[in-house]
Amino acid sequence: MKVIVCAGPPTSGKTTVLKQVARRLRSKGHQLAYLKTDVQFTNEDEQFRTQFGIPAKKVYSGELCPDHCNVMVLGDAVRWAASVKADTLLVETAGLCLRCSPYIEDSLGVAVLEATSGMNLPRKIGPLLSLADVALVTKIDLVSQAEREVFRANVLSATQASVIETDALHGINIDRLVRRVEQAPDLSGRLLLRGNPPVGVCTICVGKKEVGWQQHFGVVRQLEGETFYRGE
Repeated sequence: MKVIVCAGPPTSGKTTVLKQVARRLRSKGHQLAYLKTDVQFTNEDEQFRTQFGIPAKKVYSGELCPDHCNVMVLGDAVRWAASVKADTLLVETAGLCLRCSPYIEDSLGVAVLEATSGMNLPRKIGPLLSLADVALVTKIDLVSQAEREVFRANVLSATQASVIETDALHGINIDRLVRRVEQAPDLSGRLLLRGNPPVGVCTICVGKKEVGWQQHFGVVRQLEGETFYRGE
């Protein structure tokens, strides 16, 4: 089974992209399953179930970061997808942490970025882009050619991923992504996170509410100075 992990900032067009991909894969006879991870509301699972007749689930991360939630549930999701005889699992994650990679080894990691989001966006989103296999730039019909070129150059300065520019709403250039999906490797062996998680956690991560670095342990930072580790 192939696992496609699609991540990107809100409103970047992840769902629209995956709908176009699902439509094409279904027409070729592929058996799909779909998982959506979001923070507090999503109905995309119902849309995929209704429009494409495929098994679909959603998970709310709630108080967890969506990327962390993905790590927790993806093992169960792979087993579920296998149980419904899927050959391709499409995973869409809110991906809001920006410190973590939402991708796993042997998956196809797709970072979806909208061309209208500002020229410097590729420099701001860290492993979500730098560890992706494909950087998919959407909404190219809403910017000038010059803006597209600058945005593309900034993407390439942040990642070695293949860049695909698309008008996802109308399905333009989606076939290139579909080919990458079909060429993606099958899962093999243990599920491992691609890239390293953040170097440590602090007491903020586990719910301590006091303000000021003096009140916390773990990886902390002062206003004037570098990040350092404090205590146990």
